[in-house]
Amino acid sequence: MASLNVGNLGEYLREQRRNAQLSLRQLADAAGVSNPYLSQIERGLRKPSAEVLQQVAKALRISAETLYVRAGILDEREREELETRAVILADPSINERQKSVLLQIYESFRKENGFEPGPESGVGAGSETGGESGAGAGTDGPHQPGGSDAGSASKP
Repeated sequence: MASLNVGNLGEYLREQRRNAQLSLRQLADAAGVSNPYLSQIERGLRKPSAEVLQQVAKALRISAETLYVRAGILDEREREELETRAVILADPSINERQKSVLLQIYESFRKENGFEPGPESGVGAGSETGGESGAGAGTDGPHQPGGSDAGSASKP
């Protein structure tokens, strides 16, 4: 059987599995996939679905987006954007409104630099803000960073 151009993915998965000191069988059990199927993925004979990649990534404690890129499911630039968004959304030190505002700023900078809006762009993309980031966002006090062009037009 010919390789399906996923050898890079298989080699990467094997390397990650070995770094995690897991046998093929242990990883298959942790990911909820069959041992032979995982072996075929590692050898580049099968192209797994995004769902299987997500399960494997979770079992290896690595980024699913990285596996998506290696499998050709996701573009590298999209992966970087999604990972940036995920880091912002996962930060426990800022509240949901702040996350939403930060994502809006991030998106505006991307547009300014000529990048198209990503697949999850928009207000509070991927967050559970429930649309709280509307007109009142960023207006609860003087928490805007000094020296920023944003909002400086209203200052004397």
